[in-house]
Amino acid sequence: MAAVDKTEMKENILMIAVVQAQDSECAEEVLEDQGMVVTRLPSLGGFLGRRNATLFIGIPQEKEKAALSALQKNCRQRVEYIAVPLESAPLPLPTPTPITIGGATIFALEVEHFEVI
Repeated sequence: MAAVDKTEMKENILMIAVVQAQDSECAEEVLEDQGMVVTRLPSLGGFLGRRNATLFIGIPQEKEKAALSALQKNCRQRVEYIAVPLESAPLPLPTPTPITIGGATIFALEVEHFEVI
């Protein structure tokens, strides 16, 4: 178990980005082309149950804005329709309701210490 000193480590920001599955490959490629360390894990949305990907991105502080910009350009929002039953209808007739999905939900965490085991 080797402790890594903060003065030695290059990546001192951990970004966690939840993106739609169809945007994940492109976003991952763009980030890796910029020299960022990316790990992708499959995930599932809680509200609609749609497939997502959670990207763990290790970056130095000076590349944080570049990573945010890359995610913004490659993870777009979409309008989809879900069937919602009308409450006032005599029969449960579903009506298509537009919802906006996609984009990216991003968390940035400062890393003070990590260990390689």
